[in-house]
Amino acid sequence: MPIRRLSISHLCRRLRVVHGSVEPGEKLPPLDELIATILSQNTSNANSDAAFARLKQRFPEWESVRTAKTGSIAAAIRVAGLSRLKAPRIKAILEQLKRERGRLSLDFLCAMPDEEALAWLRRLKGVGPKTAACVLLFACDKPILPVNTQVHRVARRLALIGPRISAERAHKLLAAIVPRKLVLDFHVLLIRHGRRICLSRKPRCTECVLLDACPDGQRRLGILHK
Repeated sequence: MPIRRLSISHLCRRLRVVHGSVEPGEKLPPLDELIATILSQNTSNANSDAAFARLKQRFPEWESVRTAKTGSIAAAIRVAGLSRLKAPRIKAILEQLKRERGRLSLDFLCAMPDEEALAWLRRLKGVGPKTAACVLLFACDKPILPVNTQVHRVARRLALIGPRISAERAHKLLAAIVPRKLVLDFHVLLIRHGRRICLSRKPRCTECVLLDACPDGQRRLGILHK
Protein backbone atom coordinates (compact mmCIF):
# COMPACT_ATOMS: atom_id res chain seq x y z
CA MET A 1 0.00 0.00 0.00
CA PRO A 2 1.58 3.31 -1.02
CA ILE A 3 1.73 6.07 1.57
CA ARG A 4 -0.81 8.81 0.99
CA ARG A 5 0.14 12.31 2.05
CA LEU A 6 -2.77 13.97 3.81
CA SER A 7 -3.14 17.65 4.56
CA ILE A 8 -3.82 18.52 8.20
CA SER A 9 -7.31 19.57 7.13
CA HIS A 10 -7.99 16.20 5.49
CA LEU A 11 -6.50 14.34 8.44
CA CYS A 12 -8.78 16.16 10.88
CA ARG A 13 -11.78 15.59 8.63
CA ARG A 14 -11.22 11.82 8.66
CA LEU A 15 -10.75 11.74 12.41
CA ARG A 16 -13.97 13.71 13.00
CA VAL A 17 -15.93 11.02 11.16
CA VAL A 18 -14.65 8.40 13.61
CA HIS A 19 -14.25 10.36 16.83
CA GLY A 20 -16.84 13.11 16.51
CA SER A 21 -16.61 16.87 16.23
CA VAL A 22 -14.67 19.01 18.68
CA GLU A 23 -16.58 21.45 20.86
CA PRO A 24 -14.87 23.92 23.20
CA GLY A 25 -15.19 22.84 26.80
CA GLU A 26 -15.84 24.89 29.90
CA LYS A 27 -13.38 27.77 29.99
CA LEU A 28 -11.50 28.31 33.24
CA PRO A 29 -9.67 31.49 34.21
CA PRO A 30 -6.03 31.22 33.07
CA LEU A 31 -4.65 30.73 36.59
CA ASP A 32 -7.20 28.00 37.30
CA GLU A 33 -6.27 26.34 34.01
CA LEU A 34 -2.59 26.45 34.93
CA ILE A 35 -3.13 24.81 38.32
CA ALA A 36 -5.49 22.23 36.82
CA THR A 37 -2.94 21.39 34.13
CA ILE A 38 -0.17 20.95 36.70
CA LEU A 39 -2.44 18.58 38.62
CA SER A 40 -3.14 16.61 35.43
CA GLN A 41 0.50 15.72 34.89
CA ASN A 42 1.16 11.96 35.10
CA THR A 43 -2.35 11.04 36.17
CA SER A 44 -5.84 10.45 34.78
CA ASN A 45 -8.40 13.15 34.06
CA ALA A 46 -10.64 11.72 36.78
CA ASN A 47 -7.91 11.99 39.40
CA SER A 48 -6.78 15.47 38.38
CA ASP A 49 -10.37 16.75 38.28
CA ALA A 50 -10.98 15.35 41.76
CA ALA A 51 -7.77 16.93 43.06
CA PHE A 52 -8.67 20.32 41.62
CA ALA A 53 -12.16 20.16 43.15
CA ARG A 54 -10.73 19.21 46.56
CA LEU A 55 -8.14 21.98 46.39
CA LYS A 56 -10.80 24.57 45.62
CA GLN A 57 -13.04 23.21 48.37
CA ARG A 58 -10.25 23.29 50.94
CA PHE A 59 -8.89 26.69 49.76
CA PRO A 60 -11.64 28.77 48.08
CA GLU A 61 -9.18 31.55 47.12
CA TRP A 62 -5.75 31.22 45.52
CA GLU A 63 -4.39 33.58 48.16
CA SER A 64 -5.20 30.99 50.82
CA VAL A 65 -3.27 28.39 48.81
CA ARG A 66 -0.30 30.77 48.56
CA THR A 67 -0.16 31.25 52.31
CA ALA A 68 -0.93 27.64 53.23
CA LYS A 69 1.66 25.13 54.35
CA THR A 70 2.93 22.91 51.58
CA GLY A 71 1.81 19.82 53.49
CA SER A 72 -1.77 21.08 53.62
CA ILE A 73 -1.76 21.67 49.86
CA ALA A 74 -0.29 18.21 49.26
CA ALA A 75 -3.00 16.61 51.40
CA ALA A 76 -5.73 18.33 49.39
CA ILE A 77 -4.34 17.18 46.02
CA ARG A 78 -3.10 13.72 47.04
CA VAL A 79 -5.53 11.94 44.70
CA ALA A 80 -3.69 13.41 41.69
CA GLY A 81 -0.45 11.68 42.63
CA LEU A 82 3.01 13.21 43.00
CA SER A 83 1.51 15.61 45.54
CA ARG A 84 4.88 16.23 47.22
CA LEU A 85 6.18 17.52 43.89
CA LYS A 86 3.08 19.35 42.70
CA ALA A 87 2.24 21.12 45.98
CA PRO A 88 5.49 23.10 46.31
CA ARG A 89 5.40 23.83 42.59
CA ILE A 90 1.91 25.33 42.85
CA LYS A 91 2.83 27.34 45.95
CA ALA A 92 6.02 28.67 44.31
CA ILE A 93 4.11 29.77 41.22
CA LEU A 94 1.55 31.62 43.30
CA GLU A 95 4.28 33.31 45.31
CA GLN A 96 6.16 34.35 42.17
CA LEU A 97 2.99 35.69 40.59
CA LYS A 98 2.15 37.71 43.72
CA ARG A 99 5.67 39.05 43.91
CA GLU A 100 5.94 40.06 40.25
CA ARG A 101 2.37 41.11 39.45
CA GLY A 102 0.91 42.05 42.81
CA ARG A 103 -2.18 39.90 42.35
CA LEU A 104 -3.02 36.26 41.72
CA SER A 105 -4.33 36.40 38.19
CA LEU A 106 -3.05 35.42 34.76
CA ASP A 107 -5.85 37.16 32.87
CA PHE A 108 -3.33 39.60 31.38
CA LEU A 109 -1.89 36.79 29.26
CA CYS A 110 -4.97 36.74 27.04
CA ALA A 111 -4.22 40.26 25.79
CA MET A 112 -0.55 39.54 25.07
CA PRO A 113 0.80 38.49 21.66
CA ASP A 114 0.93 34.71 21.47
CA GLU A 115 4.71 34.24 21.66
CA GLU A 116 5.07 36.83 24.42
CA ALA A 117 2.40 35.11 26.51
CA LEU A 118 4.05 31.74 25.93
CA ALA A 119 7.45 33.06 26.96
CA TRP A 120 6.00 34.66 30.10
CA LEU A 121 4.46 31.40 31.25
CA ARG A 122 7.61 29.41 30.51
CA ARG A 123 9.43 31.60 33.05
CA LEU A 124 7.46 30.00 35.85
CA LYS A 125 9.27 27.11 37.51
CA GLY A 126 7.89 23.77 36.40
CA VAL A 127 5.89 25.17 33.47
CA GLY A 128 6.96 23.43 30.26
CA PRO A 129 5.75 23.96 26.69
CA LYS A 130 2.76 21.62 27.01
CA THR A 131 1.46 23.18 30.22
CA ALA A 132 1.92 26.72 28.87
CA ALA A 133 0.20 25.83 25.60
CA CYS A 134 -2.77 24.29 27.45
CA VAL A 135 -3.32 27.49 29.42
CA LEU A 136 -3.21 29.68 26.34
CA LEU A 137 -5.29 27.39 24.13
CA PHE A 138 -8.05 26.53 26.57
CA ALA A 139 -8.21 29.65 28.76
CA CYS A 140 -7.26 32.36 26.25
CA ASP A 141 -8.37 30.86 22.91
CA LYS A 142 -4.88 31.32 21.51
CA PRO A 143 -3.98 28.87 18.71
CA ILE A 144 -0.98 27.37 20.48
CA LEU A 145 -0.73 23.58 20.19
CA PRO A 146 -0.04 21.46 23.29
CA VAL A 147 1.82 18.24 22.50
CA ASN A 148 0.95 15.60 25.07
CA THR A 149 1.68 11.87 25.02
CA GLN A 150 -1.02 10.94 22.50
CA VAL A 151 -0.36 13.87 20.14
CA HIS A 152 3.36 13.11 20.18
CA ARG A 153 2.87 9.38 19.54
CA VAL A 154 0.35 9.74 16.71
CA ALA A 155 2.31 12.54 15.02
CA ARG A 156 5.48 10.41 15.01
CA ARG A 157 3.69 7.34 13.66
CA LEU A 158 2.16 9.42 10.88
CA ALA A 159 5.63 10.84 10.11
CA LEU A 160 4.42 14.38 10.72
CA ILE A 161 7.59 14.64 12.79
CA GLY A 162 10.68 12.45 12.87
CA PRO A 163 10.81 9.28 14.98
CA ARG A 164 13.39 10.73 17.36
CA ILE A 165 11.84 14.17 17.81
CA SER A 166 11.17 14.91 21.48
CA ALA A 167 7.79 16.16 22.67
CA GLU A 168 9.35 19.52 23.54
CA ARG A 169 10.81 20.02 20.06
CA ALA A 170 7.59 18.74 18.49
CA HIS A 171 5.74 21.83 19.73
CA LYS A 172 7.63 24.05 17.32
CA LEU A 173 7.62 21.61 14.40
CA LEU A 174 3.90 20.83 14.57
CA ALA A 175 3.03 24.50 15.09
CA ALA A 176 4.63 25.15 11.70
CA ILE A 177 2.35 22.72 9.84
CA VAL A 178 -0.97 22.88 11.72
CA PRO A 179 -3.17 25.78 10.55
CA ARG A 180 -4.11 28.13 13.37
CA LYS A 181 -7.81 27.50 12.84
CA LEU A 182 -7.29 23.74 13.28
CA VAL A 183 -5.09 23.75 16.40
CA LEU A 184 -7.88 22.82 18.83
CA ASP A 185 -9.32 20.16 16.51
CA PHE A 186 -5.89 18.65 15.81
CA HIS A 187 -5.01 18.51 19.50
CA VAL A 188 -8.28 16.95 20.66
CA LEU A 189 -8.70 14.56 17.73
CA LEU A 190 -5.17 13.15 18.02
CA ILE A 191 -5.75 12.60 21.74
CA ARG A 192 -8.98 10.72 21.04
CA HIS A 193 -7.29 8.69 18.31
CA GLY A 194 -4.32 7.90 20.54
CA ARG A 195 -6.57 6.71 23.35
CA ARG A 196 -8.96 4.64 21.24
CA ILE A 197 -7.05 3.35 18.19
CA CYS A 198 -3.37 4.35 18.08
CA LEU A 199 -2.56 2.77 21.42
CA SER A 200 0.96 2.81 22.81
CA ARG A 201 1.63 -0.94 22.98
CA LYS A 202 -0.93 -2.55 20.72
CA PRO A 203 -2.22 -0.05 18.15
CA ARG A 204 -5.38 -1.18 16.37
CA CYS A 205 -3.94 -0.51 12.91
CA THR A 206 -6.52 -2.58 10.99
CA GLU A 207 -9.24 -0.30 12.38
CA CYS A 208 -7.39 2.95 11.68
CA VAL A 209 -8.93 5.47 9.31
CA LEU A 210 -5.44 6.88 8.70
CA LEU A 211 -3.73 3.61 7.76
CA ASP A 212 -3.10 4.66 4.15
CA ALA A 213 -1.20 7.70 5.49
CA CYS A 214 0.67 5.91 8.27
CA PRO A 215 4.13 4.45 7.53
CA ASP A 216 4.34 2.97 11.03
CA GLY A 217 1.00 1.18 10.73
CA GLN A 218 1.82 -0.21 7.32
CA ARG A 219 5.18 -1.50 8.55
CA ARG A 220 3.47 -3.20 11.48
CA LEU A 221 1.06 -4.94 9.11
CA GLY A 222 3.77 -5.76 6.57
CA ILE A 223 2.07 -3.86 3.73
CA LEU A 224 4.40 -0.92 3.23
CA HIS A 225 5.46 -0.55 -0.41
CA LYS A 226 8.24 1.92 -1.00
